Amino acid sequence: MTVTATSAETMGSHTGQRQSERPRTPRVAVLIEASNAYARGLLKGIHRYVQEEGNWTIFLPEHGRGDPPLDALARWEGDGAIVRIETPAIARAVEALRAAQGIPVIDVSAAGLVPDLPCVETDDEAISREAARHFLARDIQNYAFLGDPRFRWSENRRHGFVAAMTEAGHTVAVFGGAGDAGAAREDEAIEAWLVSLPKPLAVFTCYDVRARQAIDACRRAGLAVPGMVAVLGVDDDELLCGLSSVPLSSVIPDAAGAGWQAAELLGRLMRGKEVDKRLWLLPPLGVSARQSTDTMWVDDPVVMKALRYVRDNACRGIKVADVAKDAGLTRRVLESKFLKHVRHSVHEAIARVQFRRIEELLKSTQLSLTEIAARTGFKHSEYLSVAFTRRYRKPPSRWRAENR
Repeated sequence: MTVTATSAETMGSHTGQRQSERPRTPRVAVLIEASNAYARGLLKGIHRYVQEEGNWTIFLPEHGRGDPPLDALARWEGDGAIVRIETPAIARAVEALRAAQGIPVIDVSAAGLVPDLPCVETDDEAISREAARHFLARDIQNYAFLGDPRFRWSENRRHGFVAAMTEAGHTVAVFGGAGDAGAAREDEAIEAWLVSLPKPLAVFTCYDVRARQAIDACRRAGLAVPGMVAVLGVDDDELLCGLSSVPLSSVIPDAAGAGWQAAELLGRLMRGKEVDKRLWLLPPLGVSARQSTDTMWVDDPVVMKALRYVRDNACRGIKVADVAKDAGLTRRVLESKFLKHVRHSVHEAIARVQFRRIEELLKSTQLSLTEIAARTGFKHSEYLSVAFTRRYRKPPSRWRAENR
């Protein structure tokens, strides 16, 4: 793929018959900012399509979200465009481009500001239902949604989450916002809202940035995450999730799939074929589970204390006896309490934390099995390999290849 920031491709001055008959490389404008993980995923999908299906010359101006260089777009001449139309200004620029050049355009925003365009987006209702399934499996009884009403996709996710939880027999508290009070007052309002809600509480947020706000608000208010409040975001932005004070669980949207689908539709249109002018929705890929939702609330405070100890120390190679000692109980009594309240053994609780961390390291790093063993409490990589294969029915190398 050729990437250029020029307004038009320079055409040769030699106008012989052979040159005029040579197939011309399609020139495509891509107006998608790269400031967040979802946008970068869209670009990755477009890049994959271009690599697989044919070469395009890409006009990719640098810009911030909702603030593209519209003057540069007005001067550009080409064959098609993929645009994230999120503001009226972008919508007007796209309409002017279509009127001037008659080129096909694919929208990759849920805002719907140019309704007669084919639009490719991730399925917000499916994302919300994935979040609901994730929480319902964790035996939490109180639910909330923290969104951003400025964005249509956030409202879509709110509607989807409320509907899914209503079907499951639960109500959802929704943050009402802080008006135009400013960022600091909004943080205070979120904190007060979270404090006011019954616990234990599961909070689904519209995206990872909002989820980090929720975790920070809980920290200021002294609400343990995930002990009292479980927090789930959307986008699976690895940097944001990892840099959060508590590693953040997040729904994984198929951003790369949406980018590929948008490019495929544009390719068809540029070849003179018809496509449906409708909303093309892609379901999420699952949930990347991290510490922020690694919770199970039980009525016994001793068991809750033991679960927190396990969560914080499992990857240090602790044994059941260590957990019993920290809880101030005999091993037999602690095992009895675990079987009653969490329905599995203390050893299994330790293993679940270890293997969840092993999954993360296999998926997101190039660390060797020896290094992963050292980081997750296993003395030998051979023992880790045997235990992993027994649990997942496949060796770590194969699991890593299938899940990266």
